[in-house]
Amino acid sequence: MSSPRSTTGTPGVRATRQRAAISALLQNVDDFRSAQELHDELRRRGEGIGLTTVYRTLQSMAAAGLVDTLRTDTGESVYRQCSEQHHHHLVCRVCGCTVEVDGGQAETWAAEVARAHGFSDVSHTIEIFGVCGDCTSVRRDN
Repeated sequence: MSSPRSTTGTPGVRATRQRAAISALLQNVDDFRSAQELHDELRRRGEGIGLTTVYRTLQSMAAAGLVDTLRTDTGESVYRQCSEQHHHHLVCRVCGCTVEVDGGQAETWAAEVARAHGFSDVSHTIEIFGVCGDCTSVRRDN
């Protein structure tokens, strides 16, 4: 039995019209977006796609490593097209802008903590929340 076709080459990730529409939209946005925001934009573009389908598709894409997922400080999940390498995020609590950062020291720390506790095959996600320079400047000016 063959595995489902994929637009991304990822085994087990089915190629559907909805997934293609979501992938195309994510490729055209630089910042993280909620499922509701993506759904609204898809509907504006004439895509007949349900919100539940958007949520399910984003969850399967996240599980396959095709999208980055963050939880905002309010607990909402937001999504963005993944870059190719492992990375971490700095996220502005005010405007939501996100910067991908290489985390060499974090990688070393995570490996040491895992080893010290007898863990192997460890993965991690790090999101650091703060206020970006632009928002800090606006706050100072007000």
